[in-house]
Amino acid sequence: MTEAELVQTLARGEDSRHQFKREAHNADSIAAELAALANSGGGRLFLGVSDDGQIVGLDAANVRQVNQLLSNAASQHVRPPIHPITDNVQTEHGVVMVVTVSDGLSKPYIDNHGRIWVKNGSDKRHVTAREEIQRLFQRAGLVYADVIPVTGTSADDIDEKAFAAYFTRRYGQPSEISEQPLSQLLQNLGLGDGHELNLAGLMLFGKRPQRYRPAFEVKAVAFPGLVLHDSRYLDSEDIGGTLLEQYQRSFAFIKRNLRHIQADRGFNTLGQLEIPEQALEELLVNALIHRDYFTSASIRLMVFSDRVEIISPGHLPDSLSTDAIRHGATNRRNPTLTEHAVHILPYRGLGTGIPRALHDWPTIELLDEIASNQFKVVVPRTQLPNETTPQVTPQVTPQVGDLLATIQGEQTRTELMDALGLNDRKHFRAAYLQPALDAELIAMTIPDKPNSSLQKYRITEQGLALLAQRH
Repeated sequence: MTEAELVQTLARGEDSRHQFKREAHNADSIAAELAALANSGGGRLFLGVSDDGQIVGLDAANVRQVNQLLSNAASQHVRPPIHPITDNVQTEHGVVMVVTVSDGLSKPYIDNHGRIWVKNGSDKRHVTAREEIQRLFQRAGLVYADVIPVTGTSADDIDEKAFAAYFTRRYGQPSEISEQPLSQLLQNLGLGDGHELNLAGLMLFGKRPQRYRPAFEVKAVAFPGLVLHDSRYLDSEDIGGTLLEQYQRSFAFIKRNLRHIQADRGFNTLGQLEIPEQALEELLVNALIHRDYFTSASIRLMVFSDRVEIISPGHLPDSLSTDAIRHGATNRRNPTLTEHAVHILPYRGLGTGIPRALHDWPTIELLDEIASNQFKVVVPRTQLPNETTPQVTPQVTPQVGDLLATIQGEQTRTELMDALGLNDRKHFRAAYLQPALDAELIAMTIPDKPNSSLQKYRITEQGLALLAQRH
């Protein structure tokens, strides 16, 4: 890395992949930073840089000391050991040591005290939640959510008619011919352990899956406008059942809330859906099969006047990116469920679903939202000729109006409070700041650091338009 490249990198500030430290004196502290990066996709640690990105530099003695400390921390204070690469960049203020940590292949990495660290925006945090620890083991290929037994279930919870139809279709003979009890058949197929069903068995063939896993459903809402916080809605449905039932009812929900366009079809024909059906089919199936089942949350399906959003719990695994899946890369987060789902849902596998959807509808947007641990697909709707997008005017209180009139460029919370003559931070956030953020009238300029003193706020285009209307 050259000095110019270093300066450009530092100017962008800290984030999940870049951490600044003025100096290093404690092996445990360095070990925690290294472990957090290795557990969270890898990144770089910059030693000799202050928190605000200013180069303070290290002298020759510091470099020797830090090298020894880094070696001890990586080899003796982290289990399994980490093998970082260092690059010393000479600047006019001294040396900056750039420590590169690769995405770990043996997650989770643990410090000497048995703690697991991960990145949380530009900071790190200690993992204690069971679900998150399970996800780390999942990323390492040590455990999968779809094969974990569901406590309290048994073969009695299986829809035997649906299972028998699947068995006959896939294996070419009725399940009765095997002369094995249902519990043994399920175990042979990887859908149970002989006593309890696992998650794959429950979600594919369970009579009432949400009795045991109530969060594993689809929450669908159709709004008349453009924003999530609109108090009005056109249609809503909580869609439970097996994955096949969820797919069928979710697809029906989308179809009844989208338009049919005649295009070149005859006047008396129904017309075709405004978004290609195959694209929606691929995206729905992808959400149901590849969601993170270690996260106890529902898939959200939202139809707005200008778009459809499908939000799956769980961001992409560290080995994947949105660019990679656009080109067909895949990672089977739920391999057992996927193995059987390909014979039940319209799923073709091999990473071709997303590329096919993009081929049919190139404007699809893929968003991997790591901070909120979700993966969002945004599908723009067709705008008909002479059709204008309906404008939803948010409810603006006098306080929000005063805030919009106050913002000039980018300002911190303290600067805004001073300009408004306020000194109660809780009142400012509740009455001024949060309502404006919720209505998308202002935006944060450093979203990875919402509680940082460096956080600034700016007015959005929607806020400017509303401000112009008020004046």
